[in-house]
Amino acid sequence: MANRITKLFNIKYPIVQAGMVWNSGWRLASASSNSGILGLIGAGSMYPEVLREHIQKCKKATDKPFGVNVPMLYPNIEKIMDIIVEEGVKIVFTSAGNPKTWTAWLQERGIIVVHVVSSVKFALKAQEAGVDAIVAEGFEAGGHNGRDETTTLTLMPMVKEKISIPLIAAGGIATGAAMLATMVLGADGVQIGSRFAASEESSAHINFKQAVVDAKEGDTQLTLKELAPVRLIKNKFYQDVQELYRRSPSVEQLKDLLGRGRAKKGMFEGDLKEGELEIGQISGAIHDIKPAAEIVKNIIQEFEKAKTIVSNF
Repeated sequence: MANRITKLFNIKYPIVQAGMVWNSGWRLASASSNSGILGLIGAGSMYPEVLREHIQKCKKATDKPFGVNVPMLYPNIEKIMDIIVEEGVKIVFTSAGNPKTWTAWLQERGIIVVHVVSSVKFALKAQEAGVDAIVAEGFEAGGHNGRDETTTLTLMPMVKEKISIPLIAAGGIATGAAMLATMVLGADGVQIGSRFAASEESSAHINFKQAVVDAKEGDTQLTLKELAPVRLIKNKFYQDVQELYRRSPSVEQLKDLLGRGRAKKGMFEGDLKEGELEIGQISGAIHDIKPAAEIVKNIIQEFEKAKTIVSNF
């Protein structure tokens, strides 16, 4: 299955395990990489020295390529980047910020840089900034998201038309059939988050993993666009947000309700009422918690089966 993505990252399959906050620690990243895909550590929920520890443990647990996802809106960004260089990480995914800020600096130190975008406009800006590849993420995705609510299958061909660098699809992908669909539309590979959130190696609390498995179609919603758009499971906190919206709140009122540590409370500590439960729409099609290796195996089998079905049309 060699293509531009497998060659860029030196991996077997063109799949990236997303670097999700409170989910993507060294156990998930190393298990994913050992399965032939690119595992990512999610730096967004880690203090700098915690990130260093995860990188060091990941290096001991796998001899395969892995990377770090860095949301640039988080604090301690300079220290995080220094640690990435000091620990010899060779692949960095950046998101939630201007790709020009760090791309050249990282590449000068021998690091492959991929930037996550949600629109054609930002895909072009990322290419102009010199990134090595782009993740184009549709609004089906969990976590922080785009404001325009462009779906993955709509976004893929529009981005592909405008860029020349490798393209990775994200948002609403959990099966081999979905992987094939995005690649038919121009993607060179896929980034998968929610399916790996419900893996045995995910660092999320078992309560959150079970909530993902229990979720049905319509149980998530994109909200808080005035701050940073995020897709949430509809729990008590989500309902509190909607109640506040009925009173036409200011940005400050939304910030006050969100507070600090809300995502940690939900995903890492397992508070299903007051926590922020970030997950994608595809959670409605996830029905079990499996090892990462089994998830990858199933996706590849589904991908090959889907190719056979398509070839018979």
